[in-house]
Amino acid sequence: MTMDRHFVITIGRQFGSGGKEIGIKLAEKFGIKCYDKELLELAAKESGMCQEMFEMHDEKPTNSFLYSMVMDTYAGIYNPQTMIEMPINQKVFLAQFDTIKKIAENESCVIVGRCADYALEDMDDVFSVFISADIDKRIERISKKYDLKPNKAKDMIIKTDKRRASYYNYYSNKEWGKASTYNLCIDSGKIGIDKTVDLIAAYINL
Repeated sequence: MTMDRHFVITIGRQFGSGGKEIGIKLAEKFGIKCYDKELLELAAKESGMCQEMFEMHDEKPTNSFLYSMVMDTYAGIYNPQTMIEMPINQKVFLAQFDTIKKIAENESCVIVGRCADYALEDMDDVFSVFISADIDKRIERISKKYDLKPNKAKDMIIKTDKRRASYYNYYSNKEWGKASTYNLCIDSGKIGIDKTVDLIAAYINL
């Protein structure tokens, strides 16, 4: 499936809902790229900061001034000229923010997580989607994927969702997972991964 017009699909997702898999399948369906962890490498190259900084702060906000000072000093080993400008978590977010905007301006794509819908809210033809699923479905999925016992999988899900929500709410002016924040919200646990992909594709084609 190909489309003549330029468009971007952003995907917010509960952990274990299959958001990344949905993003990849959507990208394949439309013949475009899906960006997830790839954003970290691109942002690192464009900003001149080391990739480890982006991985360390990936969807992880911090309000700790002391922590930011310590990490800023560490980052300074790689990029001393930006050492005193702002806390490292802010540098990482802004660099990633700029990378998301550049990608979206130059190509149709799918972007998973990382406040992409917020970064691109002023652009036309950006479709923001949030993927959720019942906790039992997510526990089952994460247990299989990481070979974990159900209680461990549930703990990982709760912590990851809390981290993602905190990151999103901290950096954006929106609320993570709230229906009014997105163009489309889908429960992938109800209809499955493939039907979720088909539903999003049909929405984009309207």
